[in-house]
Amino acid sequence: MPTRFDLPHIDIAAFRSSSPYAGSGSPNGGSAVRIRGEHGRRLQNELNVAFAAADAAMPSDDRLEPPEGTFLEVELRRGTKADILERKTDGVRPGAVKPDDQRTVALYVPDHARSALERILEDYTNGPLSVVARQPPMKSFVEPIEAFRRARLETFWTDDPEALPKNPSDQIWWALWCWKNSEAKIDEVCERLGVRAANGDRRLYFPEAVVIPVLATRADIELILFATGAIAELRRASDSPVFFTDEVRDSQHEWSEDLATRVIWPPSTAPAVCLLDTGVNRAHMLIEPALANGDMHVIDRDWGTDDHDGMGHGTAMAGLALHGDLTAQLGDQSERVLQHRLESVKVLPPDGFEANDPHSYGVLTQAAISLPEITAPERARVFCMAVTNKDVSGSMATTWSAAIDQAAAGTMIGDDASSPKRLFVVSTGNIAPEIEFRRIRSQDMYPVEDPAQAWNALTVGGYTDLINVNDAGYEDWRPFCAAGQLSPYSRTSVAWPQGRAPFKPEIVLEAGNRAVSPSGNEVLTVDSLSLLSTGRDVDRQPLVPFQATSAATAQAGRLAAQLSAAHPDYWPETIRALIIHSAEWTQPMLAAFATAGGKKDNYELVRRFGYGVPSLERAAASSRNHLALISQSPIQPFRLQGSRKFNECHYYDLPLPRQTLEELGNEPVEMKVTLSYFIDPNPGLSANVDPQRYQSHGLRFDLRRKNESISNFQKRVNASEREDPRVAPRTEPDDNRWLLGPQSISAGSLHCDIWSGPAIELLGRDKLCIKPVNGWWRTRASAEYCNKATRYALIVTMKTRNVDIDLYTPIAASVDIRNAIPIEV
Repeated sequence: MPTRFDLPHIDIAAFRSSSPYAGSGSPNGGSAVRIRGEHGRRLQNELNVAFAAADAAMPSDDRLEPPEGTFLEVELRRGTKADILERKTDGVRPGAVKPDDQRTVALYVPDHARSALERILEDYTNGPLSVVARQPPMKSFVEPIEAFRRARLETFWTDDPEALPKNPSDQIWWALWCWKNSEAKIDEVCERLGVRAANGDRRLYFPEAVVIPVLATRADIELILFATGAIAELRRASDSPVFFTDEVRDSQHEWSEDLATRVIWPPSTAPAVCLLDTGVNRAHMLIEPALANGDMHVIDRDWGTDDHDGMGHGTAMAGLALHGDLTAQLGDQSERVLQHRLESVKVLPPDGFEANDPHSYGVLTQAAISLPEITAPERARVFCMAVTNKDVSGSMATTWSAAIDQAAAGTMIGDDASSPKRLFVVSTGNIAPEIEFRRIRSQDMYPVEDPAQAWNALTVGGYTDLINVNDAGYEDWRPFCAAGQLSPYSRTSVAWPQGRAPFKPEIVLEAGNRAVSPSGNEVLTVDSLSLLSTGRDVDRQPLVPFQATSAATAQAGRLAAQLSAAHPDYWPETIRALIIHSAEWTQPMLAAFATAGGKKDNYELVRRFGYGVPSLERAAASSRNHLALISQSPIQPFRLQGSRKFNECHYYDLPLPRQTLEELGNEPVEMKVTLSYFIDPNPGLSANVDPQRYQSHGLRFDLRRKNESISNFQKRVNASEREDPRVAPRTEPDDNRWLLGPQSISAGSLHCDIWSGPAIELLGRDKLCIKPVNGWWRTRASAEYCNKATRYALIVTMKTRNVDIDLYTPIAASVDIRNAIPIEV
């Protein structure tokens, strides 16, 4: 099996054959007593001094629990193996080892084991010699030790000394080599400190270690290091596709085969990511087990189903949609379990065939959708498309975007009442990669391309965390963007008219970065700032760099399929809501919000960053201080009964325990609300200037206001509750604590907002309403449509910034946290 990464120096007995200490021979008898006394007493004194110095130097932070142990730097006699220091029963374990002339080892000593270590030295120094060999107790443990010192951050650094940040505020991606059972502890501490740990796709898993990339300052790493006792070794995070595309290019097959043998492949019934692209080379060993020949489709049989694109776009999409970024997965030793499959529909013609007519994109897309559904009608699937019309951009609905909206809603030609709703994941389109720096303009000047304005689609933009340029010959180049910023490839909807256009993109995922020359004149796309995926040319280059919003969109399709596999009873509307609800902004994005002048500025930022970077872990799990309440519900928005009327409002009783809110007082909390549904589109006429002409119906959420009675709340949100529907009741004005506010909700079929404020201000605000707003079903359609039912997904999250606060227990005690039930219809 190929070896990519050096293993951390932890539990070394697991990786090396151990041998007993064989020193140069210690004198016996009286000289042994004299020498061991001097040596033992010196070590006892050094140990006490080291413990005292470590205690005094221990960094403290109110956000962290007191440490449960201490790290020491132990100097060993040359040639000694570090595993002699391990004391499994006491929890004493060696970490980073520096093979200098005098070997130094980072040794973790739990607080409860200090006395055990002290007792070993005492026994060695003063205990009786063995009867036969006349050797002091614990000789093999003590005599190889030359010195004890307080551990410093440098003790753990085993990379190039010049690469270690010198200043406390220097920020890099660190590789934290941790003991395998410490992953959760690292994640918790990173959350407490507000630093970003990479998700599971970028982590390396070995039998006894996990490598976690963390974007942090040196000061943060020192806190994490000494507060957790979980880190064995520190390096600079340097994982890069360059290793596979350059350094081991000739052995890519071996690396791919090794990963393929570690993958647990999905069953034929698993949910699928259906790629609408240039086709896929199914012969790739990392694709073939998850893509059946019968799931390869094409809208024109003469084209063939294989990937015809010279750059292998469809095959690269397939690799990321199935596995995610391959860089880390190829380099570790862990088993990878896949719960979803692939399907492919070739929608673009190869060279030599007539190009698709842009006016037919919508028809061709709907035709493509039907092919896998006919072949495997019972399979759940996510449609993933990173193909855009580069000649059309903007918020105005086109035949293509409307066709996607129609297909998502289950109302395209051939659909009936039993037809499924469909989840579409589409890209924003890319900004052409300029080489001359002076020609690069603001990304806000490049609006999202057709068909990404589709209301029902999940539109994906790109951000980047890739900042290490290490391609040969480009070592002195710098990244174009800092970690956590918008990828230079990604488009935005900042230029779209507020009030008539949905927020796009809704999410951003890793799309890669670009490199800037030392002179600042050139900007290039390089392998080290890209992702790694499967290549079309299986024989010569099965692993290739891949970037831009296509890469981000493929990852989003994968995320949707993973959630669909984990929650087979969730609707497409719910999967979309979960993904968006799990999204969080990076620190640079949050910094932009912090300096925004008001809600209008916030609108622009959401049109740039979406709702942030989604996370499978956040989407799939609830925690003590951050839990989600999910509802899937049918609703009939209108009715034709003499006249055309609004029909239903749904009221939700939010489980906000009064006692808990009172106890929290001014503790900051966040309430995040996400509402997802699919509209039936009606493009044309005045639909481009009036969203209510385009949508079949709209839905809105509304929270009971402070000091507002339940009766007034219902009358305010629901005209049918009033004696005179035209006269709204006098009520308290809403507070200004919503990030976007109700004025932001004008178009689209996905609405998300965050209320932030003191917990005490949520007292009495425990009612939430889902209400319909106008659409063409009510104003222009026949009775059949006016009386039509639809459905929605609602997610409400309560979160505190203080991770020690337990919201889960009191809320779970009052409601089934899996579903919030409407209390009145």
